[in-house]
This record gives sequence, C-alpha cells and structure tokens, in this order.
Amino acid sequence: MAVTALYRYPVKSMLGESLQRCRVDERGIVGDRAYALVDVETGTVASAKVPRLWGGLLGFSAHCVDEPERDVAPSVEITFPDGSVHHSGDADIDAALSAAIGRDVRLIATPPEGAGFEEVWPDIDGLAPEAVIAGTRVRDEDTGERVSRFDLAAMAPHPAFFDLAVLHLLTTATLQRLRELAPSATFDERRYRPNVVLDAEGDGFVENGWSGRTVAFTGGATAAVSIPTMRCVMTTLAQGELPRDADTLRTIAKHNRVEIPGLGTWACAGAYADVTGAGELRAGEEFELR
Repeated sequence: MAVTALYRYPVKSMLGESLQRCRVDERGIVGDRAYALVDVETGTVASAKVPRLWGGLLGFSAHCVDEPERDVAPSVEITFPDGSVHHSGDADIDAALSAAIGRDVRLIATPPEGAGFEEVWPDIDGLAPEAVIAGTRVRDEDTGERVSRFDLAAMAPHPAFFDLAVLHLLTTATLQRLRELAPSATFDERRYRPNVVLDAEGDGFVENGWSGRTVAFTGGATAAVSIPTMRCVMTTLAQGELPRDADTLRTIAKHNRVEIPGLGTWACAGAYADVTGAGELRAGEEFELR
C-alpha cells in the first residue's frame, strides 16, 4: 500500500498544487489553506460550496513559491482565469481579486474570530441529514436551494481555513468503485480535493471502515482517521479541464451513505484524519493501517 499523490491548496477553494513531498504536523500539510478570501460585505469566508457566488474561484490556481514554513504566511503565486499571474504580497492583490471575481474581497492569512462558510444543498437526495440542513439554514438561493452556514475547522486543533479537519485522505479503491457504478461520469481525484491519495488494499469504499485506525507512513508521519468525508456540491463543478458533472455527487449519494456517530447519515467518499505524528510525506512511500 502506497501514497500515489499529494496535494496542497494554498488558497481555499482555488485549484492547488501536486507535490512530490511535503511536511505535515498537527495542523496539516504546511502551507495548505494558508489563505482564504473573505467577503467584505458579509464577513463570510469564500467557498465554492456556494457556486453562484464563488464557483469562479475554481478558475484560479495557487502554488507556494518557496517551501512554506509554519506560522509564516507563505509567498503564493496566483494564476487568474485570464492567465495573468499575481502574488499574495502584491499591494493591489485585493483589488485585482475583487475585480476578477466581481465582489469586494480581501485575501487573508488569519481566520477572523467566529469565521464561517456557506454551503448550498443541490437537489440531490441523501446528501445530509434533513435536521442538519434545516438547523443550519441561513437563506435560500433564487433556485430554491437551501444554504447552510458552518463554522470553519470544527475538528481542527487550531483556527484554520479547513472546512472541518486538517487532513483529507482518499483511496484509489473508492475512485475505482465510483467509476464502476457510473462509467459515464468524470470521476477524478482532483474533484475531491484530497491531501493524500492512497493505493490501499480492498475493494469498494474502504475508508468507511478506517475510523479509529491509524495510517502509519514509512517516513514516520502518522494520522488517526476520524470520520468519513461528507461530500458537497463543489465536487460537481467545472475545474481545470474537468467539466461540470452532477453525477459525480449523485452517485455517491445513491451508493455510499454512511452513518456517522452523533452526526447522522451522509453521502461520503474518503476520510478525514488528525495528524498524530509529524514528519515528511513523499509520493510513492508505503504506509500501513494500524
């Protein structure tokens, strides 16, 4: 069993970068979600989980110019949809981003106190418990789709721009099973924004059974798996050369609804994890489940 790919996303909801190696500690991959955009009008952290407002962020890509250090905002190069290149430290970066997105935004490196993000619930049955959707609803889109608000990084040990936890794992077994279930859909690991893609033993949605187990990498890093990863509308959106494809989420909601203790039943693919042993991860290194 081995690591097949590593990904870092320096700016929340923008396309990220494929890595051959990276450092990881209790706060996740160093440099991951180092920045986010905040909507000046509402104070909400921008997330492509609300496609009408922020789906265009997936037309931007970001990468760290140098190897990032913990507790230091990294220098990040941002490629805009028109091909122009900007840097996180540019004096006019906020103005440039606002003009390109069509909303007044700021690029920030520290989450505001009480920061949250919004999420649209598309018309797909089985995504999440009805009680959760109703209890977190803040408004409706013109389409009638409900919009929820969630606190950022609810399972992370420190304030951060993660949706929930610091590390997202996805296996090739899960991707293969999805392709078997819906051969015409465009299942690609990049849709699901994993940090670590693992070639694991077993067939089907193997991460469903990993909660409470530890992934131990040969380089010394370890990660304790917490819960399966709940999936959202963001996975269906066009990004890079990948087209918009609702079947990539509809298939998960139909075939892999998982009961998460205390949280209800969700459409899931992949797993969240907490880093319990810092170290370096490398593409191609082996791992074992404990």
